[in-house]
Amino acid sequence: KRIFRKNEMKRITLDIETSNDFMEVAFDPAKLDLALICIHDSETNEYSSYTQEELPKLWPILEKADVLVGYNSDHFDLPLLDKYYPGNLFTIKSVDIMKEVKEAMGRRLKLDNIAQATLGRGKTGDGLQAVKWWKEGKVELVRQYCIEDVRLTKEIYEYARKNKSLKYRDFDGVREVKLDTSQWEKAGAAALTHT
Repeated sequence: KRIFRKNEMKRITLDIETSNDFMEVAFDPAKLDLALICIHDSETNEYSSYTQEELPKLWPILEKADVLVGYNSDHFDLPLLDKYYPGNLFTIKSVDIMKEVKEAMGRRLKLDNIAQATLGRGKTGDGLQAVKWWKEGKVELVRQYCIEDVRLTKEIYEYARKNKSLKYRDFDGVREVKLDTSQWEKAGAAALTHT
């Protein structure tokens, strides 16, 4: 078990799965519903998951975070989660790795592309499959898929912080995108206490 040092930033890496898909809601992200959220807490070094009904247990954990880390999280995960939150999650500092990559190279890349090239392994499924599993009552499959996405995101984040770059696959092989990670773990806004 790793030891959390007092001066370390408390980082929550997160990913959300929905109980419906974009086609069902006429491509309006505001109409998507949360199935579950999975997180990694850097302080405890543990993975956990929360269904919609269990969200009240999640809020105090997020409120103690110094930074929220995700992949396409500023555009997707955080706005969706914020629908359920009694305060404003956008007051917590966030690092959206997809956004960082897009700013550095001018285009968006899929998590799977970066994971395969950087870590040598990729996603274990996709969001549409997860929605199908959820509707079939296969909650444990959705949970495992979501936790694996959180694990990939966490490891990609750690790789980027250490190497100041990520790898991705292009038409002619694996390439590297340089990233400025210097602000990723600089203190942001004060912690919240809305719950």
